[in-house]
Amino acid sequence: MTLRLYDTAAREVRDFVPLREGRAGVYVCGLTVQSEPHVGHVRSAVNFDVLRRWLTASGYDVTFIRNVTDIDDKILTKSAEQGRPWFNLAYLMHRELDRALAAINVQPPTYEPAATGHIPEILELIGRLVARGHAYAAADGSGDVYFDVGSWPSYGELTRQAVEDMAPAEDADPRGKRDPRDFALWKGWKKEVEPETAAWPSPYGPGRPGWHIECSAMAGKYLGAAFDIHGGGVDLRFPHHENEQAQSRAAGDPFAAYWMHNAWITTAGEKMSKSLGNSLLIPEVLKRVRGIELRFYMVSAHYRSHVEFSFEALDEAAAGFRRVEGFLDRAPAAPADAPLPDAFVAAMDDDLGTPAATAVMYDAVREGNRLLAAGDAAGAAQVAGHVRAMLGVLGLDPADPAWGHDSGVEEHRLATAVEVLVSGLLEQRAQARADRDFATADAIRDRIKAAGIEIEDTPTGPQWSL
Repeated sequence: MTLRLYDTAAREVRDFVPLREGRAGVYVCGLTVQSEPHVGHVRSAVNFDVLRRWLTASGYDVTFIRNVTDIDDKILTKSAEQGRPWFNLAYLMHRELDRALAAINVQPPTYEPAATGHIPEILELIGRLVARGHAYAAADGSGDVYFDVGSWPSYGELTRQAVEDMAPAEDADPRGKRDPRDFALWKGWKKEVEPETAAWPSPYGPGRPGWHIECSAMAGKYLGAAFDIHGGGVDLRFPHHENEQAQSRAAGDPFAAYWMHNAWITTAGEKMSKSLGNSLLIPEVLKRVRGIELRFYMVSAHYRSHVEFSFEALDEAAAGFRRVEGFLDRAPAAPADAPLPDAFVAAMDDDLGTPAATAVMYDAVREGNRLLAAGDAAGAAQVAGHVRAMLGVLGLDPADPAWGHDSGVEEHRLATAVEVLVSGLLEQRAQARADRDFATADAIRDRIKAAGIEIEDTPTGPQWSL
């Protein structure tokens, strides 16, 4: 079956045809490292990690680039408020991001370029735009350089907007603009309010790159003038991705063949963001559930579906995933090279249909549990192989060394083992009491209590706790 993906630009699901046979180049807009990552931030990383894994499983050699914006207005403002250098804030928040993504098993990209490391490439691209008549230096002496939207008739084609209907670009002082909708490619250094370290030399005077130009320059450097897929959150479609496409194509580069956008995680119907005050930082969420469970919660929803976050839904997803783990713990060792079920492949080939794919996995787990109950160990092992293969594609295999000790997987296995042993002892105690062998029942209770476990006899049966 052919992989089909929803192309935001075309507004339809279409067959994925790579530009180079057997190879796929993917560029995903990463975060601006201004603050700690929350659940809404990491959804994009998880969704495109699944895309990368599926492309790899489908036989493609994937070059996966995810950038970091480590210099911009917000970073400068927040660092000044905190009384620290901007580069220190960006570095620390980048490390927080790395920890958060590792905790949910997002694979490191092939390369993770940062804006500050690509000033020469950015200035080269700006120079091409100026030479072609699509960019100009502001006449007010500010050192700003703008993209001239009026010079590019196709501006607005990605989001299908007319220029006259667009609001002014708010990324720079409008005084030096020919048109208020022109957007900044280079921002002149404001020496009265910005540190000297936040400026680089350029033909237009000291300054720093605008937000949009950095991604075009870095995508071109690592993936070439034309590449397969450009991804990011749906909130980046305009103006960020619209501007990326316009400036890259105006410079003569074909740029992305497919555009993919993941939807938001919302709280109370609004996009989760710092500004709304409803963010949920990853370390805080991981105090409640394991990283593998948080990832399962995100993967279970289709990447283009908005997710209304709630701890109730998160707990329900975690409980569902523990049932999958429970089957794998009980089943005999699974073969390492088990094939993926056809229904799973069909679901993933249909625009990364993870809800249908996880349904296939749940069906397999139910069948595996039935085989275990029937005493068919060989059949259960075969099913476990299929389940583990599906989990591997979704980045959810508990045996993946990437989860490590910090993910809580080992703690879960230990807790499962304790539960099995205690439940067995409680069954023996219940049988002894039913046989009126109270001496044996009391001895079992004392053994359990000596292990630091309390038992409470309730109308619905004994309950135990550490």
